[in-house]
Amino acid sequence: MRISGGGTAGGAPGRSLGENGPHPLHGSATGSAPQRPTAVPGDGGAASEQMGYRGPTACAAAGITYRQLDYWARTGLVEPSVRPAYGSGTQRLYSFRDVVVLKIVKRFLDTGVSLQNIRTAVQHLRERGFRDLERMTLMSDGATVYECTSPDEVHALLQGGQGIFGIAVGVVWRDVENALSQLHGERIDTGETIVGNHPGDELARRRNRAV
Repeated sequence: MRISGGGTAGGAPGRSLGENGPHPLHGSATGSAPQRPTAVPGDGGAASEQMGYRGPTACAAAGITYRQLDYWARTGLVEPSVRPAYGSGTQRLYSFRDVVVLKIVKRFLDTGVSLQNIRTAVQHLRERGFRDLERMTLMSDGATVYECTSPDEVHALLQGGQGIFGIAVGVVWRDVENALSQLHGERIDTGETIVGNHPGDELARRRNRAV
């Protein structure tokens, strides 16, 4: 699926990559700020995540600077879904999913993907369920961002002959999980500071209920 951009890898603009290929998903690639994160149907919404992470912790886990974090929040690129900054002395609080998105944005920016396309990709990620994210691969040829959910779709893009950059969201997920497990988190309901928490526990509980 195309998430953003006007062309397809290895072909004329708008041409499909095959019936079963990674059809680009058009999004609202405008300069306006994206909508607030939406609840994931059946997952209980963002409020079901029990842990939140302050700005410095989110930066450490995502590999970004605090200046980047602050700028992305103020421009609406990646806003904290648990608690925004309301004024002086208020600490932003990011969810685990937010931190995953922060790390993905950093990787896209490092490879030259336009901010316009990244905005659309971020909104798309916000709307997907946990299991969707775990098996998703985001790929870009610089002009377009694609969502691939199978090896065949990834292969279809690579056959185009152009330089393709890919991000396996599940791998980023695990990297962030490992990083946050060694950092401080905050319980959303009580404000209690937790050291060495495991943000993936919520996903594990959902898996167990599905078995």
